[in-house]
Amino acid sequence: MAGFELIRRFFGNEPGDRRAVPRSGVPKGAWVLVVDDSATIRAVLGKMLSQDGHVVLKAPDGETAIEMARKEKPDLIFLDIVMPGMNGFAVLRALRRDPQTHDIPIVMISGNLQATEQFYVQRFGADDFMKKPFGRGEVFARIQHLTQSGRLVVRERTAEDVAPAMPEHTEAEHAAIPDIAMPDPLDLAASSAEPS
Repeated sequence: MAGFELIRRFFGNEPGDRRAVPRSGVPKGAWVLVVDDSATIRAVLGKMLSQDGHVVLKAPDGETAIEMARKEKPDLIFLDIVMPGMNGFAVLRALRRDPQTHDIPIVMISGNLQATEQFYVQRFGADDFMKKPFGRGEVFARIQHLTQSGRLVVRERTAEDVAPAMPEHTEAEHAAIPDIAMPDPLDLAASSAEPS
């Protein structure tokens, strides 16, 4: 038990730890839409982003994501590829074809190990790709890259722009959210079922 406490103190898990301090070099207050059928991935990515001062919107499926993107006009979208129903590629195509959402930067995410995903991501117009598992460093490296390239620009919001109310976690639930997003078992099953 003492070893666990030492590791916990070293990596931080206290309210004032390094993860609660916003990172420099990236914009603050961006509205970020996280689209993933896994509630765990939405919670982990949401925790990382909210700790850095961003407003996090969450969608559990592609249809909801398109609707939210049109209505809320987020500054950035993290979009899972492997989802039931409308997959991430179909959502990406729909968002790129819509004049209201065409210019929103999109980072595709997946635990599927197939290298062809990166090809499709580029072909369909995503801005970046992030493989599960990912940690805070990976997430903020993507945001920083998009900012430095000029793709991510946080738009000014008016008083009428109010983020939709999302059910919040209790402090204990928030503390229990892991700091690394692991691949969804469906992603791993899909990649192992495909021929090499």
